Amino acid sequence: MRALRTLGAALTLCAAAWLTAAAPAAADGTDGTDGKSGTEAPTEAGTGFRTATEIKPGQRATAAASTGDYLYWVFPAAAGQVPEVEAELKLPDASSRHGSATWQLDVYDGLRRHQPCASGTPARRAAQQDRTVTVSCTLRQVRSWSERWANDPLQGAYYVRLTVVDLPAQDLGLPIDAEVEASVRDAGGAHADGGDMTPLNPVLRAGTAPGTDSEPPDDDTASDSADSADDKGGEVPHAVAEPEDGWGSGWWSDRWVWTVIGAALAALAGVGGYTLTRGPRAPGRPPVGP
Repeated sequence: MRALRTLGAALTLCAAAWLTAAAPAAADGTDGTDGKSGTEAPTEAGTGFRTATEIKPGQRATAAASTGDYLYWVFPAAAGQVPEVEAELKLPDASSRHGSATWQLDVYDGLRRHQPCASGTPARRAAQQDRTVTVSCTLRQVRSWSERWANDPLQGAYYVRLTVVDLPAQDLGLPIDAEVEASVRDAGGAHADGGDMTPLNPVLRAGTAPGTDSEPPDDDTASDSADSADDKGGEVPHAVAEPEDGWGSGWWSDRWVWTVIGAALAALAGVGGYTLTRGPRAPGRPPVGP
């Protein structure tokens, strides 16, 4: 009976340690989005990587464009997070279209490497009578470090490109309305990669910086301007701003969970081994009289 009580106490301690380790993840939020920032969502999209419109996780950006345009947005993702992108297109009236069309959503990292979707529907064909079409893409978990030959998603900027890849030539130029939302879900393991590297956040050496109305500099003076800004201690504009919690996605890591589980199993193994090897107890001796 004493062994059973000891085993029950060990299981109780294991459960308490598990809840304590999982509490920080619940406190940070289940989806890691920034939908309560209060900032106004963008109402336009860029036409290339350099002019991509910056959006914050949790914002639902909109844009009015023409069929055949390439629409670009960019958002930040930190290590340990899982980026998710969803786009909805409102198509022209069926009477003005001449057939079906295929819409595609692509996601690129800060090095402009195409990142495959772990889940979702990045390409979908819309029939002529369809009024809306939705495409989505969920990437793999972002890492803080990777080998040079690998195509692992790394922390930094992520570009979203939305366009049509197959349609009748007569439908080019028809008006469309696009809605795009990027979110990041904290999956833990931000420090489980065994390394760290600078976020892939390209410097905007040419073109207008996101969120500003400044005129783009000439190509011949763009590099000199960026170098002079570094010399004067000024901030060089990047593709996206650093997340509020930093690029490390907090101190939480799923290693804490596995450490607690391993410690609990080791304690249970110790109690069980002691119970099995102790052997039967000797009967108690009666007290010795005077």
